[in-house]
Amino acid sequence: MSFFSKILLQREVEEYLGNVFRNKELISALGTLEAERKYESLLNRLSHPPAFTTVRVNTHLASVKQVKNLLFEEIHKQFKGLSVPVLQHPQLQDILLIPVIGPRKDLQKQSSEVIVGAQCGNSVLRGAHVFVPGIISASKCMKAGDVVSVYSDIEGKCKRGAKEFLGTKVFIGNGISELSRSEIFSSNGSLNYISITLMSKEECAPLSLISILLKNKKQTITSQSSINCVTQKFSECLVKRGIGVRMTDPVYLSPSLDNVLSSYLFLQNLPSAVVSHVLNPQPGERILDMCAAPGGKTTHLATLMHDQGEVIAMDKIANKVKKIKQNAALLQLNCIKAFCCDGTKALAIGKKEDGQEGPPFSAESFDRILLDVPCSGMGQRPNMAYFWTLKEVTSYQPLQRKLFSMAVKLLKPGGTLVYSTCTITLSENEEQVAWALETFPCLQLQSQEPRIGGEGMMGAGLSLDQLKLLQRFDPSSVTSRGMDINSLQDSREEDLILLANKDCIGFFIAKFIKLNSK
Repeated sequence: MSFFSKILLQREVEEYLGNVFRNKELISALGTLEAERKYESLLNRLSHPPAFTTVRVNTHLASVKQVKNLLFEEIHKQFKGLSVPVLQHPQLQDILLIPVIGPRKDLQKQSSEVIVGAQCGNSVLRGAHVFVPGIISASKCMKAGDVVSVYSDIEGKCKRGAKEFLGTKVFIGNGISELSRSEIFSSNGSLNYISITLMSKEECAPLSLISILLKNKKQTITSQSSINCVTQKFSECLVKRGIGVRMTDPVYLSPSLDNVLSSYLFLQNLPSAVVSHVLNPQPGERILDMCAAPGGKTTHLATLMHDQGEVIAMDKIANKVKKIKQNAALLQLNCIKAFCCDGTKALAIGKKEDGQEGPPFSAESFDRILLDVPCSGMGQRPNMAYFWTLKEVTSYQPLQRKLFSMAVKLLKPGGTLVYSTCTITLSENEEQVAWALETFPCLQLQSQEPRIGGEGMMGAGLSLDQLKLLQRFDPSSVTSRGMDINSLQDSREEDLILLANKDCIGFFIAKFIKLNSK
C-alpha cells in the first residue's frame, strides 16, 4: 500500500489514461490482470517522489571525484551526520545519485499547521523549503520559531488566509516557521492576489500557481509582455519575502541544493541527463536544442562537447532565453548561443542574409538536433494532483508534429535527431514515432546508448523490434516501498543503481538518423 493516495486526476483524464494502459496490444501481451496492476502501480508511483536526487556534474570546471567529495560533505552536514552515500552512475559518468530517505512514518504531527499549494507541496517532497508565496493558510496563533506541521492542499480548496482548514490535506512534514501568521499574510501595501499559470518546458507541467501581490486591484494577464512583467515581480517577491517555513523533518528527506556548488552542479532528473548522452554531440559540431529552456540539456550538450563547436538554444519566451544565458554563464560555457524564437518558425525561407547567426536557419544546417518538446508532463513526480482537463492533456500532439517536421528540415543528411518528452501517454510518445516513420521515409530509428530505460509501450502499432529501440522510463515497474537509513546501509551499490534507473520520473526517448534529404 502506498504512503500517499494515488495521483488525483479529473475523471475524464483517468478514463483516458485507463484506456491507454489497457489497450488491446497490451492486454494481449500481458493479460488483463497484469495490465491493470501496472496501471494502478503507475498512478500510485506518480504521487511519490523518485527514490534518488540526481545531479549532473559540470565536468567543464571540475572533476566528478572532486565534486562528489564536496557534495558528500554538504549532505552530511544537512542530514546531521546521517551516513547517506553519494553514488556515481556507472553508465553516466557525470551523474551523481543521492538516495532519498522515506517515507518517514514516525513523524509526530504538530497542533500548529501550515497549508501550502499542491505545487509547493511537490517541491517540499523533493527537498525544498516553503517560501512565503506558497503558503495558503496558517494556524491563527502561529509565531516565528514555532514548530509546525506542513500539509499540501491537493484539491486546491483552501481559502488564502484561512485560520483553519478541514478539507483534504496531505501531511508532508514538519518545520520551523520563519515568520508569524500576521507577517505572512500582512496587507502592508499588498491587498489583492492574482494567480497565473506559468509553463516550464523543462518540466512540461504547470510550474506553479504564482500569487503576485498587486495593490488594491485585480488584474487580468493577457499579453506576453504582461506575463514577463509578472514573472519579474514574482522573482522580486521571492527574494524579498524569502522562506516562510524551514523544513526540518520532511516526510521524504532529500538534500536542499539551492545555491549549493552552483557552478559545479545542475539538478536534473535522471532521464533528462540520459537524453544528452543519447544525442552524443561531438566537439566541433553544430547542435540545435529546439525547445531549450531553462537550459539543463543545453548546458549538458555543451559540456559533453568540451565547449567546442556551437550549441544553438531556442525558446519562444524571452525570459526563458535569459535563463538559458544565465545558466550558460554560471557554468562558464561559451559555445552556447541562445535566441528567442518559435521553433515552428525556425526555417529560413530563401537565402539567409550574410552574417546572420540567429534564426531562422538554413535547411539541413545542423549535425544533431535535440527536440525535447512541450508536453502534458504527466510523468513528473511527485504529483499528487493533476488538474488538467482532457482537452489540455491531448492538445500537444499537433504542436509536437509541427516542431518535429521543422527539425527534420533543419537536420543534415546523416544527422541525428532525438525526440523526448516527460509524459506517459501513447499519443505523445510511441504514436509520434509511428507517425514520423510513416511521414518521413528519410528517417530511421536507431539504437540508443546508454540504455537505462525500458522498451517502448505497445498500442501504437510499432513492431517489437522498433519498440526495443525506444526508451520508456516507467515508474510502475518499481516494487520498492521506500528507503530508511538501515535498509540503505544494508543495500549493495549495484542494487541502488538499478533502483535509481527504475524509480525516476516518467520519460520517453526516441533516436532517429536522417538517411537523405528526400
